[in-house]
Amino acid sequence: MPLHALAGQTPPHDFLVDVPRLISAYYQTEPLVEDPAQRISFGTSGHRGSSLEASFNEAHIAAVTAALVEYRRGEGIDGPVLIGLDTHALTWPAFMTTIEVLAAAGVPFRFQHDNAPTPTPVISRAIITANRSGGARCDGIILTPSHNPPGDGGFKYNPPHGGPADIGATDWIERRANELLSDWQAIRRQPFERAIRGRSAEGVDFIRPYVEALDRVIDMQAIAHAGVSIGVDPMGGAGLPYWGPIAEHYGLDLTVVNRQVEPDFRFIPLDHDGKIRMDCSSPYAMAGLLKIKNRFDVAFGNDTDADRHGIVSPEGGLINPNHFLSVSIDYLFGQRKEWGADLKVGKTIVSSSMIDRVARGQGRKVYETPVGIKWFQPGLTDGWLGFGGEESAGATFLARNGEVWNTDKDGLTMGLLAAEILAVTGEDVWARFNRLTDAYGQPFYARRDAPLAPEQKARFRQLDPDSLGIDELAGEPVTGVRTRAPGNDALIDGLKVETANGWFAARPSGTEPIYKIYAESFHDANHLERILEQAQHLVGEALGDGIG
Repeated sequence: MPLHALAGQTPPHDFLVDVPRLISAYYQTEPLVEDPAQRISFGTSGHRGSSLEASFNEAHIAAVTAALVEYRRGEGIDGPVLIGLDTHALTWPAFMTTIEVLAAAGVPFRFQHDNAPTPTPVISRAIITANRSGGARCDGIILTPSHNPPGDGGFKYNPPHGGPADIGATDWIERRANELLSDWQAIRRQPFERAIRGRSAEGVDFIRPYVEALDRVIDMQAIAHAGVSIGVDPMGGAGLPYWGPIAEHYGLDLTVVNRQVEPDFRFIPLDHDGKIRMDCSSPYAMAGLLKIKNRFDVAFGNDTDADRHGIVSPEGGLINPNHFLSVSIDYLFGQRKEWGADLKVGKTIVSSSMIDRVARGQGRKVYETPVGIKWFQPGLTDGWLGFGGEESAGATFLARNGEVWNTDKDGLTMGLLAAEILAVTGEDVWARFNRLTDAYGQPFYARRDAPLAPEQKARFRQLDPDSLGIDELAGEPVTGVRTRAPGNDALIDGLKVETANGWFAARPSGTEPIYKIYAESFHDANHLERILEQAQHLVGEALGDGIG
């Protein structure tokens, strides 16, 4: 896809979503249940859609909340639902619908008492903390479409372990919600003003407990004592109310460079394709912070629910997410002395093989899974996985004493980890990564997208490694062809082809009608291009429609 002419620039007025129309459509538009595009669909991160496309409307949220009420009852979950929310325009209407259904069903719920937004990692942490004391089990709802454009909304469910729901839960909720969707107006509701003040509701402070616990996972004192100057761009999202209390509580030299919050996100530079997208791993969306990177020792941004991170170095600019994962793993497994010697490193099937090389250097085994942070939850909860991360700039890791911190992506702690690394080692992330390339080689990594028809998506799940007939990739012998992740033997909904110095993986998107080809070479950019060209031909033939 060619780069948009306005990428990295502030969006003109006609690029902004019409917020009143968006809100009106949430209430006025009813989905056609016979249209698959207008039904409830849980991808890797819950249900997402737009009211303007009849895929995220009052009907959807009433139905999915009612289905969740039934699911909780069946699972014996009788504690309060902890609710997080971001700053997308559709989030507040969805919050209103959600608690109207919960209150009518007599389900207790907790929310930030001053109606400030609450990030995904804060809810994950709060669930884990609440459930440690025993008694009635808590779970959580986070209303966010993550970094998606301003016209989108999202609904995520985190069960009592604190991480994203597994496929068994999401399949059940999705199926039941779609059954309820055809008669959604029959779902019992309590008027919002009664629900928010009623017996089921409890306004709490999620901010202080999270802030005060941060030194359990990050060496906050080291950052303060080293005087590291930090710049933070919350990108108009849910992290904004947290950075002031964090800086004050720990005495940090921390500046929030952008305090704007607007439902149309008019202050976010356009992404590579000309869309507004709060993607902290995009150099175009992060253009504002990159312009002032030399003001700080380290800077970072988060997306709207603060589960992703984008690290900025004065010399290296926006750090590739794979590179920061590698640096983080090298630092944590070398520095956290209370971590057990048998803890594993979690990575997804499309993350850089630099992680494997770093893990071997630290004497650690790698646990490789399909895409999605949810796959790391059992290992984090049970204490055999020290770190779990994915190439899309999301990760989490254990507390300093080896206990579980949270089981969902935590962009707040990943940003602070970059500051800790600088404070403790005297080297920033860019310098640390260059040190790793000296030891393990220079990776060249890329991703390409292509359109995907519904019938082609089904073929991905039918791919047979033996039928592909590939024994060479870009001049090197193939060492493995996988349709299942080696860590947990789960289907990857695609395939991965590996050699000693390169690989590619292809999989359909969980949220868009496209498929993605990821590739990496440890030789050079030309070798990477040869891998990509062969991958495009191979996948195109397998799907019956080449893209190259």
